[in-house]
Amino acid sequence: MSNGTSNAGAVAGKRIVVIGGTAGLGLSAAKAFAAGGARVGVVGLNTESVEEARRELGSAAFVQQGDATKPETATAIVAQAVAAFGGLDGLYHVAGGSGRRWGDGPLHELTDEGWNATLNLNLTSLFYSNRAAVRQFLAQGTGGTILNLSSVLAFSPSPKFFSTHAYAAAKAAIIGLTQACAAQYAPQNIRFNVLAPALVDTPMAQRAANDATILAFVKSKQPLDGGRIGRPTDLDAAAIYFMSDASAFTTGQVLAVDGGWCVSEGHSPCEP
Repeated sequence: MSNGTSNAGAVAGKRIVVIGGTAGLGLSAAKAFAAGGARVGVVGLNTESVEEARRELGSAAFVQQGDATKPETATAIVAQAVAAFGGLDGLYHVAGGSGRRWGDGPLHELTDEGWNATLNLNLTSLFYSNRAAVRQFLAQGTGGTILNLSSVLAFSPSPKFFSTHAYAAAKAAIIGLTQACAAQYAPQNIRFNVLAPALVDTPMAQRAANDATILAFVKSKQPLDGGRIGRPTDLDAAAIYFMSDASAFTTGQVLAVDGGWCVSEGHSPCEP
């Protein structure tokens, strides 16, 4: 099950829950955690992706179906991890996605439904999972680590092709919540950190990943490694770091894994 992540063994014996772990970035991380010897519990929404994750993870993890926007989902998966593993060491919240189908877009076009649904999917779901994990860490008295997934769009906008303002607001709010919690719970040795990817080839990103014009833009916007779209495995080593004791002195940080997005202008083929 190894995906080539060299530091995977750093999570050996860790008890980790992945919210949104049945596809894309979450599944890739869950596989890396399990390959490194962690005990892993995964929850995902889509029936097909849940079954696929069960096949890919096998006995290395338990996989449940659940809606991350419902508070009971996080409570249940944490409780199941505690029952199965005897406690909880880490939570990785990946669940989220685009709100375009509900009306997310530029501010003057953004609908009320688009705003509410996008924040619910990306921010409220994360609030539920983080709260459930912190309550468990406090009950254990052991400390723990929480890793939240944001996006470079939270602080490095790209309006030509990625003008979804509710999504950007939600991803920026994730950073604010994470850092506020990092400050609050540091005395209890509960760490909070953020990964902020650029465009990665996941089920959520298929609109962009299948658009030749956007991919041409990405070639200059994410110029590392030939100017390619990201792969889910590109974030695995960072996720392992934050789930492991190697990050025991790190909290409140935002790590952009972005192929150079934040330091590059980017241009379309028709532009100079």
